[in-house]
Amino acid sequence: MGKTSKKEEVEMEKDKNEQIVDLGEVVLDGNKNKKKIQLLSIIGEIEGHEIISNSKTTKYDHILPKLAEFEDNEEMDGLLVLLQTCGGDVESGLAIAEMIASLSKPTVSLVLGGSHSIGVPIAASANYSFIVPTGTMVIHPVRMNGLFIGAPQTFDYFKLIQDRIVRFVTEHSKVSKERLEEMMMSTGLFTKDLGTILVGEEAVKEGIINEVGGLKEAMSKLNSLIEGKDRKGFK
Repeated sequence: MGKTSKKEEVEMEKDKNEQIVDLGEVVLDGNKNKKKIQLLSIIGEIEGHEIISNSKTTKYDHILPKLAEFEDNEEMDGLLVLLQTCGGDVESGLAIAEMIASLSKPTVSLVLGGSHSIGVPIAASANYSFIVPTGTMVIHPVRMNGLFIGAPQTFDYFKLIQDRIVRFVTEHSKVSKERLEEMMMSTGLFTKDLGTILVGEEAVKEGIINEVGGLKEAMSKLNSLIEGKDRKGFK
């Protein structure tokens, strides 16, 4: 094959920049091992079927096809998920988490500023997870927002959703069902709400996140998983 022309290089760089701006995605392939790593950002509020305006959002209908494309692409070696999210649509967030957990290639997640609410199962969905020392995770029960029918069946439905979240997190991390539900229903930290805030090392001690670390540690772990040197990372 011939060398890439200057014009082609400019176009490739333009496409890469557009991917970052529009979707928070980029392929990391400048490493010495020549591995192709898909970077996926879960930023702001996770958007469901309704469009959220004037806010940073992650659109699940963009993320799901991208994950399918990553799985299908034989040239891609691993996935790095960066999380800085306040949570959002429960069904959409859980769909993203299930999709990441079902991938056959190595995956690592990194919680930066925070990964709250439905961001918790997304962080736990990777083969191995990190959180920066100042990163936070807010664990709380499923909330009821907006207009809903005040019937017993409605509350049963929300309980079913919450049970799905609890089951997913406990199956993809080391926290027990009893402890997770206890943190969800805690009344000690919020004056008008239920839940628990975990900061950095606390998330590791509770068994939700594997390790405290930043980008360097996350990339090193992902490369080890890709090269097959660290099979213990797979859950």
